[in-house]
Amino acid sequence: MGMLVVGISDLKIALPPDNLITYALGSCVGICLLDASTHVGGLAHIMLPESRVAPADHNVAKFADTAIPELIKQMEKRGANRGRMKAKIAGGAKMFSVTGTGGNSAMWQIGERNVASVKAMLQKFSIPVMAQDVHLDYGRTVQFNPATGVMTVKAINKPTKEM
Repeated sequence: MGMLVVGISDLKIALPPDNLITYALGSCVGICLLDASTHVGGLAHIMLPESRVAPADHNVAKFADTAIPELIKQMEKRGANRGRMKAKIAGGAKMFSVTGTGGNSAMWQIGERNVASVKAMLQKFSIPVMAQDVHLDYGRTVQFNPATGVMTVKAINKPTKEM
């Protein structure tokens, strides 16, 4: 069994027996997609909600609005069917406590905006979110097993969650 590491602003596809893992999900969101009948799974680690904020940045995996369509496309190339895909998501934390005037500015709400953008894109493609571990104020590591469809979420000083 191989463990394919998905970096920040990255995405990968896996078939059993391989698993996918991504580290350091703070305000970033990890999106696990699975077609359970083919066991084609994918994991994207997005950093920002929308690509229009950085038109010169051509890394499609960095943004929710471009990473999700790319993940779907790559999974379909490996035999997945979009109509059977289901999602599990984690991350979108508020990693910094801010006092003073700028505490509620959009920049400090990036985790919330990332989660909202991910959910909107999944809804656009009619992919249901079956499980989520989002928001709060701590980072997460996500491991995804395409054979079982289980997303394991680990965080420092928190119980491990299997979803």
